[in-house]
Amino acid sequence: MPGPGQPQFGWGAPPGGPKPPKKGRGGLVAVLVLLGVLLVGVTALKIVSAALKGDGDPSYASPTTTTSYSPTPEPSEEPSPSPTSSAPTAQPTTTRPTTQAPRPTASRTTTTAKPTTKPGPTDTDLVLRNRLYKAGAMASVNCKESKARQSTVAGARANYKNLLGCLNRAWAPLVTKAGGRFRGPNVRVFSGSVSTPCGTNSDSGPPFFCGTNDTIYMNLTEDIGNYNRYPQAYQKVWARMWMLHQFAHEYGHHIQNNMGILQAYSRIRYERETYAQELQDSRRLELQASCFSDIFIGANRRSYPITGQSLFQWRWLIGHVTDHANDHGDANNHQYWATRGYNARNPSVCNTFAASAAKVQ
Repeated sequence: MPGPGQPQFGWGAPPGGPKPPKKGRGGLVAVLVLLGVLLVGVTALKIVSAALKGDGDPSYASPTTTTSYSPTPEPSEEPSPSPTSSAPTAQPTTTRPTTQAPRPTASRTTTTAKPTTKPGPTDTDLVLRNRLYKAGAMASVNCKESKARQSTVAGARANYKNLLGCLNRAWAPLVTKAGGRFRGPNVRVFSGSVSTPCGTNSDSGPPFFCGTNDTIYMNLTEDIGNYNRYPQAYQKVWARMWMLHQFAHEYGHHIQNNMGILQAYSRIRYERETYAQELQDSRRLELQASCFSDIFIGANRRSYPITGQSLFQWRWLIGHVTDHANDHGDANNHQYWATRGYNARNPSVCNTFAASAAKVQ
């Protein structure tokens, strides 16, 4: 989709306007000639006629030289993380008549320096060479799992709130180091259907992220249902790990939104010629969000902790996802990118946009 429009600057009207030419003295001479004819007759008329041949105003001539006036553009505003406007390539000039002295003078041109604007990153730069990839490894923020369980609405909300605080603390330093302005996302929960700026969704689907209002929508029906549906202790551990991974994955989309990746992806996808190319773009975006998700899980694996049965269930779930719409990535590739994030704990390993097509199937 098209990026937000850049501010446009108009040229100010040049000062003043055309100056009227000076009047000649031909009228006065004509009066004198008439008087001469009446007073002295034919002889005087010849004298005056001779004088008229050389008469005129030597200080006036039709204006031939011009002065070029170049309006100065207003200072450029800061551009958005999306496409920026470049400096004007030419400045319009306004020609104004001037009064010429007895001796012709050379044209005088007033020039003004053009403002220079530093070109911003292109959409390709934002997805392939984003500064987040060079921000370094994520440090642990000593995040601990909430003691509440998602068997109830209150328990699920307690887990979301705990994870949101942990993820904000973990990602803020990296975003800031990458030159971004960190902000935490909004979080909303839903059961049944929910209407958002990104459309209407139901709890028959997964949680999701809406970039328009920078909000994570967590599916209460899914999280509470997963926990209460299965009686075995290991199954409840799986439900807890699934909720952790899903929340961190949607938060990964927020980081993409924060760093301009999500917006650039949208514009790139809009220009694709085939639906197959659009699906590949979507898989790159989703697999990166999972890689970002597991950077956080890996960085806090000792404190959360991700050990024993929790580690076993995390490893199982990242390799057992289904992608019916072919827009999120198959199980093998999901496991590949999630494991990279978990082990490296560094955004540099999550550049799915630079990966081969085989790694984003």
